[in-house]
Amino acid sequence: MKKIITIKDKANQRVDKFLKKEVFFNEKITRGEIIRQIKDGNILVNGKKIKPSYILKEKDKIEINFEKKSEKLIPNKDIKLNVIYKDENIIAINKPAGISVHPVNLDDDNTLVNGLICQFPEIKNVGDPSISSGQVNIRPGIVHRLDKDTSGIMVVARNQKAFEELKNKFKNRKVEKKYLAIVHGKLENKAGVVEKPLARSSDYKKQIVANKKTRTTIRPAMTEYKVVKEFRDYSLVEVSPKTGRTHQIRAHMTSIGHPIAGDKIYKLKNFKIAGLVRRQMLHAKSIKFILFEKDYSFSAEFPDDFRNVLDFLTKGR
Repeated sequence: MKKIITIKDKANQRVDKFLKKEVFFNEKITRGEIIRQIKDGNILVNGKKIKPSYILKEKDKIEINFEKKSEKLIPNKDIKLNVIYKDENIIAINKPAGISVHPVNLDDDNTLVNGLICQFPEIKNVGDPSISSGQVNIRPGIVHRLDKDTSGIMVVARNQKAFEELKNKFKNRKVEKKYLAIVHGKLENKAGVVEKPLARSSDYKKQIVANKKTRTTIRPAMTEYKVVKEFRDYSLVEVSPKTGRTHQIRAHMTSIGHPIAGDKIYKLKNFKIAGLVRRQMLHAKSIKFILFEKDYSFSAEFPDDFRNVLDFLTKGR
């Protein structure tokens, strides 16, 4: 796609709003996508990179140079799924670290979802009915998520009825989840509860413990923990989130001075990371719930990198 538009009688508008209203009104391109393209330098004004808030002037020339994104999710048979259970309602997966759960945009085909729709194509239309008309569901069957670099157990809904039931159970805290984390230091209290509300940081890249000056939406968050094993400079901790906020465990453990080893976003300057650590040492160990009067309980073994770090710490190196 390449277009050059010369502004004449449409000046005094924000460039992002102008493009959505005047240029892409018949295309499935959201304003958010237009903003991303502007920030990436794929939309220029007078040959220069501008901000989405730039106010257009008469005789400005807008240059648009990017490919229109796919209008459907792309199945990827190369995404290997470790399916530990499946029935007519759910799929349970042991997710590896290093893979995102769902794509940010439809051109991305290297996520768990791309593998899921290849092996379980029936989930394509399973999802939140609040998805607006004209948009593609990029989270088919997804009722909860793990961060890209978090490993462990995940459950996916296989039909709409199961999706709605599971969604309500997560919302009403009727799903029991347990994680194992290798954290920096030794905790003074060997068991406890972190109950601190969280809010997005101003740049929306991380969660922060909310305070009076917090500008973004504040949400209550509670995490239980107990120490399983101690090492010289680290501890293995079992963590049970009682709410489901983004990055909750990572933000809460950092807030009490014990960030997860290998976490590149939530970290403290004085803590060094053991040489074997290549990602945040957080693993979704187990999940329990009741669905349609049936008890479900799943657990996921440690991946090799997690086990290698534990072995390294056990030997006291």
